[in-house]
Amino acid sequence: MTTVTLGEPLTSSANLTDDATRDISGAMNSVLADVFALYFTTKNFHWHMTGPDSANYQQLLDEQAEQLFLMTDPIAERICNVGGRTLCSISHKARTQLGDDVVYVKPSAMLAELSDDNKVLTTTLRNVHDLCNKHHDIVSASLIEPWIDEAELRTWFLVEATQHDDRGVAQS
Repeated sequence: MTTVTLGEPLTSSANLTDDATRDISGAMNSVLADVFALYFTTKNFHWHMTGPDSANYQQLLDEQAEQLFLMTDPIAERICNVGGRTLCSISHKARTQLGDDVVYVKPSAMLAELSDDNKVLTTTLRNVHDLCNKHHDIVSASLIEPWIDEAELRTWFLVEATQHDDRGVAQS
């Protein structure tokens, strides 16, 4: 098995400067790590959801997790296309991700945490979008735009869901 070091650049058709390749691939790898972390958190909360609305929340979280997972290939492929290297392993991802591990969380706290995490992802995506624009990487910026919209929608659905307490009663 041949091992390639992360520092070894890939051949790229993106025609970006070395600085752009380094900056964009680094930022996109951080996004990739955060998306995987949010995917795992979302699936974990899906599996551990309890209460009267658990079936509805599980469906919502399953849809959101699928949306997050579908982001991973385009992110990784774009990193390679600009000449960068992607995350290599779970341990590499763990060194670059945000987040923490919690054993049990109440349903309302799960939804609030996911809402906050999606807000953070939205901000990160906007910052990476700005970085791509700075380096005139229109393709990466264009890929990111629908992900910003999706993150905002996930946040909105989660905020709406948190308008109910852990017994499913609307909060005033």
